[in-house]
Amino acid sequence: MPPVTDAPPLSRRQAALALLAAAATLSACDRPDEEIVPYVEQPEQVVPGIPLRFATTLPLNGYGRGVLVTSFEGRPVKVEGNAAHPASGGATDVFAEAAVLSLYDPDRSRAVREGGRISSWEGFRTALRPHLRRLDATRGDGLRLLTGHVTSPTTLRLIAQLRARFPALRWHAHEPIGEENARAGAALAFGRPFAALPRLDRAAVALCLDADPLGPGPDQIRHARGFAARRQARRNGIARYSRLYAVEPAMTVTGAKADHRLAASPELVRRFAAALAARLEAGPAAPPAADTPPGPPGPGQPEPEASGPALPPAAQRFLEAVLADLLAHPGEALVLAGEWQPPEVHALAHRINARLGAPVEYREPVGPAEPPEALDALVDDLRAGRVDTLVVLGGNPGHDAPAALDFAGALRASGAFAVHLGPYGDETAALCRWHLPESHPLEDWADLRATDGTVSLAQPLIRPLHNTRSVPWLIGVLLGSDEWTARDAVRDTWAATRPAAGFEGWWRRVLHDGVVPDSAAPLVAAPALVPPASMPPAPVLPAPVPPTPTPPGPVPAAPGSSAAPAVSPAGEAMTLLLRPDASAWDGRFGNNAWLQECPRPLTRQVWGNAAQIAPEEARRLGLEDGEVVRLRLDDRSLEATLMLRPGTAPGVVVLPLGYGRRAAGAIGNGLGADAYALRRPEAPWIAAELVLERTGRRGELLRDRPEHRIEGEEHELFRTLRAAEFARRVADPPPEPERPPAFYASKESDTAAWAMVIDTSLCIGCNACVVACQSENNVPVVGPEEIARGRDMHWLRIDTYDPGPAEAPRPGFQPVPCMHCETAPCEPVCPVAASVHDAEGLNVQVYNRCIGTRFCQANCPYKVRHFNFRGYADGQEYANQGAPVLAAQRNPEVTVRARGVMEKCTYCTQRISAARRAAEREHRELREGEVNTACAAACPSRAIAFGDLRRDGSAVSAWRQEPGHYALLGHLGTRPRTTYLAEVRNPNPALDEGDA
Repeated sequence: MPPVTDAPPLSRRQAALALLAAAATLSACDRPDEEIVPYVEQPEQVVPGIPLRFATTLPLNGYGRGVLVTSFEGRPVKVEGNAAHPASGGATDVFAEAAVLSLYDPDRSRAVREGGRISSWEGFRTALRPHLRRLDATRGDGLRLLTGHVTSPTTLRLIAQLRARFPALRWHAHEPIGEENARAGAALAFGRPFAALPRLDRAAVALCLDADPLGPGPDQIRHARGFAARRQARRNGIARYSRLYAVEPAMTVTGAKADHRLAASPELVRRFAAALAARLEAGPAAPPAADTPPGPPGPGQPEPEASGPALPPAAQRFLEAVLADLLAHPGEALVLAGEWQPPEVHALAHRINARLGAPVEYREPVGPAEPPEALDALVDDLRAGRVDTLVVLGGNPGHDAPAALDFAGALRASGAFAVHLGPYGDETAALCRWHLPESHPLEDWADLRATDGTVSLAQPLIRPLHNTRSVPWLIGVLLGSDEWTARDAVRDTWAATRPAAGFEGWWRRVLHDGVVPDSAAPLVAAPALVPPASMPPAPVLPAPVPPTPTPPGPVPAAPGSSAAPAVSPAGEAMTLLLRPDASAWDGRFGNNAWLQECPRPLTRQVWGNAAQIAPEEARRLGLEDGEVVRLRLDDRSLEATLMLRPGTAPGVVVLPLGYGRRAAGAIGNGLGADAYALRRPEAPWIAAELVLERTGRRGELLRDRPEHRIEGEEHELFRTLRAAEFARRVADPPPEPERPPAFYASKESDTAAWAMVIDTSLCIGCNACVVACQSENNVPVVGPEEIARGRDMHWLRIDTYDPGPAEAPRPGFQPVPCMHCETAPCEPVCPVAASVHDAEGLNVQVYNRCIGTRFCQANCPYKVRHFNFRGYADGQEYANQGAPVLAAQRNPEVTVRARGVMEKCTYCTQRISAARRAAEREHRELREGEVNTACAAACPSRAIAFGDLRRDGSAVSAWRQEPGHYALLGHLGTRPRTTYLAEVRNPNPALDEGDA
């Protein structure tokens, strides 16, 4: 990791050269050549300083999420959600927010390369022609196409044309975080792989079987919005307040928000699903697990023959409560199975949902008539020498293919003419003879489908910064044309579906809205189930060997052995679970500095991953937090730093994907451990024979701040209410608490009184607000060395509090921006009056007046002020963050702060100012909802309300009247404008809190 050092002063010559380099780099920051359509009507000519907003689409795992991108004079600087798009509904996630930083990434591929040497597009076409002639003669025999998950109608149309020209072509698809189990489960249940879309907004009771709908993924925003629709106690009423159960081996965001959670081993999750299905007569019972004790069932355990496999008493009690709750809500009860579960468990979930009449939309699968083959078939052909030409479109199997496949070794040995089109010169680019730089999604045209099949169009907001090309262009070259553009390809796709007379008007309307109307996949009403007898039972994992009692502390190595001492007791194997990372995802975002420095939900880890294990399991094995262990599986091993994670099932080790990159770039190289080294192609999410070994070393776990364990539900920092108590407070409101004395007289004004209320019941800790604030307000990246010193610069953090017992954690999320106190303790201590109040109650920081005494930071009880110890955006940037091209991303409406000053949340005062100026030009008052902060606009669950307290009927005023409203550290008398609603939980009376 390159250290952050004090940069020497530049000479005049060096400064002049730097300015020339910046000018050359930014010369491409201009509008694209083709006509694009703004989302909001603006003057025909671009006015300097006046932003334009365009509707476009950003991909994740092949699916599109509609967004609106703000552009200043041809420079995209901020992403927000498109309310007209079903996958975003006006909100974003961390990946969408960070897309603008990836656009300006200095490590993006800029030139065509042959064998690592810079070449040209013409050189590539010249080298390709003889291969195309040979493939024409053989009808494509030996031609292989490797893609990710493709939903684009244009790309599918072009691949169909390519197959027509080369009938012997074989198409393969590889997606490290795919949906193979879900599709296979639907095929088992219905005979066809219908797309199942659960509707959390219609679910009164939901059970998640190792599913994380609120966690990161292409559908996170839609699920979060649906979850929030049934978790608004005052606005919907307690009668419609949903209840959420989770049965899972590792703590997820969904598990954290669940009213009851059962930490269950992977094999117990499968047995639980089979038992529930049997009790509902939804399918055959799976055979008892190998570790089920013989003899009669224990107390509380049913007869296995009548109700499926036997469960431990605690799990059986949990099952009985869940079953009764599901049956009590016909048509509003829902069961979800996670992608990590095998197809048989997904099929059981479908049968259970059919029995319950669950709120699930089934849609026809969208895709090619002949689906692509898997990656392992391509590897077999590479080893057998059956591949003459391989074209890789956008993926990175050189890093994210399971190590057991040895994709890299097969490709090197094949001698195939390999072509890689991608945004980075990554691990796969290094394996291929030709690497072609790919355009960013904000630089070119495309069309993509959402998970429900709705099509949205992507239009470029900027001319390509580098000499890049797109997927349609490369397929066009394979089809014999060098002149195709992505725009031509997309227009041709949709022109064929519309009458020629009205196409141009339709095209412009779709570009303006960002969504193709009526393009969702057809609904399937109550698809018929396959007869239960033809459905195989859910497989059961090999039972772990009962643990041998071992004393705490290191286990010594055998005499004379040079190997590291084993930690797992002799004969005992643990279970390895692989999961997506909330920031790096599958590794494709590994070089995005915003995402690397964004704290992961629950763990709060930054700049890397770690092997997560239950604290009680670590104590049993004599391990400590931060210790480096070796994970050994089959004949492969991997070293990783250990993290103690409450809520993890015993015998389980969880390792996030996406790290251990070797060719990610200056930001992502060398971070964390490469989980793909232990991945098995036949079981990509779980392995049951893991052995831990001690290395005797310690690693570094970087966390922005730890989780806080608190006592009681009415804690001064984080409050929770049970639904019954909330209902009592609604019926009989408690008296207003006595207002504590303030530090000094509060300042009253006749203008707006801006305030914010955050509903912790709705917050899912996804960090979309954190990255949105960073993008909007030019918040710098400080790097891992500064984080290790306790220095972070995020203006908004999400604290995690746990009021539950250590053995049954119940984490809650609390976003903490500046409180904008009416009697702010930071103001009277500033010797130069840099921290002051404005006429509308905002606590303003005057940067050019600040002299860096840090008195305000010391006097702030909320610790929301940050000091620029270095020139994070001015000569002392981390790694490549000082590259001139990154200056194009910065929001021109927000000051870039220098070293030695304090900075903090401003309630996005630039947005308030812009809205006020617009209202003044139109001689009117500000409208409700016209001003919104970046964090509130990004939130997928709409947990943040912002507005004017003086406006009658404003959302922020209404939220302040709810029974659970409180001020953080309100007893201090700071009178904050940012306040909170207590988290409302809806426990089942049949389950005691100790079992939840």
